[in-house]
Parts: sequence; C-alpha cells; structure tokens
Amino acid sequence: MSEFIYTPPNAPLDVLYSDDHIVVADKPSGLLSVPGRGEDRADCFINRLREGFPDILLVHRLDLDTSGVMIFGRTKAAQGFLGQQFEKRLTKKIYLARLWGEVAEDAGQVDLPLIVDWPNRPRQHVNYETGKPSVTDWRVLKRGGGETRIRLMPLTGRSHQLRIHMAEIGHPILGDPLYASGAAADFPRLMLHADSLKIRHAETGVMMTFSAPCPF
Repeated sequence: MSEFIYTPPNAPLDVLYSDDHIVVADKPSGLLSVPGRGEDRADCFINRLREGFPDILLVHRLDLDTSGVMIFGRTKAAQGFLGQQFEKRLTKKIYLARLWGEVAEDAGQVDLPLIVDWPNRPRQHVNYETGKPSVTDWRVLKRGGGETRIRLMPLTGRSHQLRIHMAEIGHPILGDPLYASGAAADFPRLMLHADSLKIRHAETGVMMTFSAPCPF
C-alpha cells in the first residue's frame, strides 16, 4: 500500500441545518472529520465549521473517504444528549453505496464481529473470538454494468463496518483504498455516502431527519 498523502478538497461548506443547539452539515469525501496527527492533517471538517460556529462540539465521525451527514452539538448538554443516542443505537442512519459486482439477492443482513487489525492499522477485520458485534441491513436499489447501487442501514457503529461487511460478502465498495483491490479500487473516491440521519433534537426531543444529496 502506498504512503497516504492528505490532500483535502477545497469544497465549499454545506450547512444543512443550524440553531442554538445543533449544527448539521454535509462532509465532503477526502476531508478528515477531526484533526489527524501532525500539522499537515490539521485541516478538517470540524475546524472549517468552527469559522462560522466556534462553539461546535464533536458527537460522531465519518471516515475520511466517506461523505454525508454529520451532526454537532453547540453546548455540552447538546453534545451529551446527541452522543447518548449514538451510543444506545437510538439513531437511524442510512448510507448509499456503489458496490463491485451485481448482488444476487434483493436484501439481507450481514452479522460479522469486527476489531482493529493491529499490525495493519487503520484496517479492521472480522474476528469471532475478540470482535465486537457488528450488524448491517442492506437493500439493493439498482443493478447493472457490473455494479450494484445499495442502501445500507448499520445497526451498530463500528469503524469501517460498512466497508468490511460489503467486502466480506464479495462486493467491496467501489474506490475503497483499504478493502477493495484491482479495478474495484480504481475510482476517484470511496463510493459511500451518509445519506440521512434520524435523531432527536438536543433541546426539544423532537425526532428530526437530516439528509444530504448523494454526489455519485
């Protein structure tokens, strides 16, 4: 694997919703959610958003290569309330992806325990002895041209969960630099997008759904 060089995009910020308690925005692919190690990885989504919302606090993350909906708190109370919903699996997350090959079934579930692959970090891998429970529901949206467009609904929130689960069923996500190979990896970006997030508002408790247009 070649050495990673961080070249974040110059995409304009797309704030989907904001009020005194939360900020919801569309993270572009190729941009870190939070700062990485070293000054060369200081540019990230939360730091860009802080130019307009200096008080925002992290609630969850998206992989560098994944685009889509992220929510932030603007107070400690909001951060805690939102974070609890992620921890207790009370949110509903829907992702869209393009997969290598044409998936035969119309819908299904992947239940494979995952844990970090220490010698090959940041890769994760399936491990039945020490892996943490990881479950993904999926439904095919469209097939053709040697690929499948799919809706992914993670029931757990493990690192790289969707990417590994799709690779393990023989259909890696197109453009995945870690879990795809050959022609499947030869795309300008990871074809994975956090399409929508359903969550209770940090102040009112009202269930809200936020979505970001899929760029592929």
